Amino acid sequence: MERERMEFDVLIVGAGPAGLSAACRIKQLAVEQQLDISVCVVEKGSEVGAHILSGALFETRSLSELFPDWQKLSAPLETAVSQDQTYYLSSDDSSYSIPHWAVPKTLHNHGNYIISLGNLCRWLAEQAEAMGVEIYPGFSAESPIFEDKRIVGVVTGDMGLNQSGEPKTNFAAGIELRAKFTLFSEGARGHLGKQIIQHYQLDKEQTPQHYAIGFKELWEVPPHQHQAGLVLHFTGWPLQHEASGGGYLYHLENNQVAVGLIVDLNYANPHLSPFDEFQRVKHHPLLKQYLQNGNRISYGARAIAKGGLHSLPTQQFAGGLLIGCDAGTLNPAKIKGTHTAMKSGLLAAESVVDALINQSQVADYKAFFEKSWLYKELYQARNFSHGIHRFGTLTGGGVAVLEQNVLQGKAPWNIRYNRQDHHHLILASDAPKIVYPKPDGVLSFDRLSSVYLANIYHEENQPCHLRLLNERIPIEQNLERYAEPAQRYCPAGVYEIVLEQQQPRLQINAANCIHCKTCDIKDPSQNIHWTPPEGGGGPNYPNM
Repeated sequence: MERERMEFDVLIVGAGPAGLSAACRIKQLAVEQQLDISVCVVEKGSEVGAHILSGALFETRSLSELFPDWQKLSAPLETAVSQDQTYYLSSDDSSYSIPHWAVPKTLHNHGNYIISLGNLCRWLAEQAEAMGVEIYPGFSAESPIFEDKRIVGVVTGDMGLNQSGEPKTNFAAGIELRAKFTLFSEGARGHLGKQIIQHYQLDKEQTPQHYAIGFKELWEVPPHQHQAGLVLHFTGWPLQHEASGGGYLYHLENNQVAVGLIVDLNYANPHLSPFDEFQRVKHHPLLKQYLQNGNRISYGARAIAKGGLHSLPTQQFAGGLLIGCDAGTLNPAKIKGTHTAMKSGLLAAESVVDALINQSQVADYKAFFEKSWLYKELYQARNFSHGIHRFGTLTGGGVAVLEQNVLQGKAPWNIRYNRQDHHHLILASDAPKIVYPKPDGVLSFDRLSSVYLANIYHEENQPCHLRLLNERIPIEQNLERYAEPAQRYCPAGVYEIVLEQQQPRLQINAANCIHCKTCDIKDPSQNIHWTPPEGGGGPNYPNM
C-alpha cells in the first residue's frame, strides 16, 4: 500500500511522562547546541492524558532537572504530602498501624506531592509544543518499520476499517512516520515494545519482567472527611492468603480522594478476581471512614511493570530506545515510576542528541544511564520485587526493610525470581473457590458501572484489537483447566463465557477494553495479543 510519509529527526511513541520529558529535553539541548532538531510525538489516546492513570505520589527530582522553575510555570502540583501512614489489615474489620521504622525508608513520602499524572502530562505537552514539538493525539502506532536491522520509524494504524478488515467509506490509510531515532514510551507492556524486545532479544540476559494490575477510583467526599495531603498505604487483607500486593488512599485537593489496590499478577488461584478484591476492600473500616457519603467520579486500571533492575531489558538498539515503563524503569521499592520514567526520558534525550551530533547509528543510552542517579536508585532497589515474589509478603517485606533501612540499599546479595507471572495458575479443581459479596452500589460496584466511569469510546465497527492466536484454546484448554480466568482477571468485563447451542464460547466485548494489558500478561496460554484499536479509542480519563 502506498502510504503518506513524514520524516523527523526524532519520533516518540507515547505521550506519557517519559516521552514528553524526552521531547522537552531534546528541544532544550537543541537550543543549547544551536541545532535544528525536529521532534514528533504520536499518542494513541484521543488527547494527551486520556490514557494516563497512576496513583499518583510524585517525587519532583526529575521535574526539577527538566524545569527548575516548574512552580513559576504553574505545573499542576498542588497538594504536598502532609501525613504518611501505613497499615496492616489483619481481617475485614481490623487493622493496626505499622510504625515508620518498620516501613522501608523508600516508602516514606515526606516532600512528595499527590497529583493527577494525566494533568501533569497535559502540562508537559503544553511545554513541549511551546518549544516546537509536534504532538499528534488520536494516532496509534501499529507496527515498527525495520530496514537493514535498524528501526527507522513506525506505521500508524489504518482508520475506517470494518469488523472484517475491509475499508469503509471513511477509510484513511496509516502514515509512515520515519525518523533517525525512534523512542518507544508506551507504558507497561507496550505492544511495540514487546515486539522490539523479542526481535532484538533485549531481555535474554535478564530475569522475566513481573507485573501487577493497579486499580484506581477517584471520589469526591464531604469536606469534614477530607484531609488534604493525607497518604495512607495498606497491605494484608483481603490479599494475604491469595496474592501479594497492597493498596492506597490519597487525599488530593478539592475534597477528592484517590483509592486503589495493586494486585501482583503472579497469583495462583484462577478463581481470584482482582477487581472484586478491590471492591470489597473499600468496605474495611479504615477506608470506609473516608469514602462513606462520598461520590465515585472516575474508575480505571492499568498494568504495572515492577520487576526493577533485574528485569530491565537492554534499552538501546539500532535506531531507537525503550524508555520509561515500556522498559520497566519503575522503582518497586518506592512503588513510584513517574520520576524514574521522566529521568529515563532525559537520559534518552542526551544520548540521542549526542548520537545526532556524532552521526552515530546507535544512541548510547547505557553510558548515560550507568552514570546517573537513576541507575543507582534502581540498583539499590533491585531485590525488592523479586524478594517478595520469592519469599512472600511478610518475609520478603522483612528483607526489604533490612536492605533499605539497615543496609541502605547496599546488600551484598542479589535476589532473582525467574518464574513468569502467567505460569503460576494452578488448576481450578485444585484451588478454593472465592465467593465475593454482591456490590452494594454505595462503596462497591460492578464492572459495567465502573467501566462507564472510564469514559470509554471505541468505534464499534472495526477489527477486534484483542487477537487470539488460537481460537480453540480458551474453551479447550483455559476453560477446562482454569475455568477461563480471563472472565475474572479482566477489570472491564471484556471476556465472558456464553452458551451458544448449549456449547460454551468465549465472547470478547472489545468495546469495554480500558487498555490495561492484563490479558496480554496473565493469560496462562499466552494466547491473547493486545493491539491498539483505531486511534483515539479507549478510555478518556479526565483527572487520573
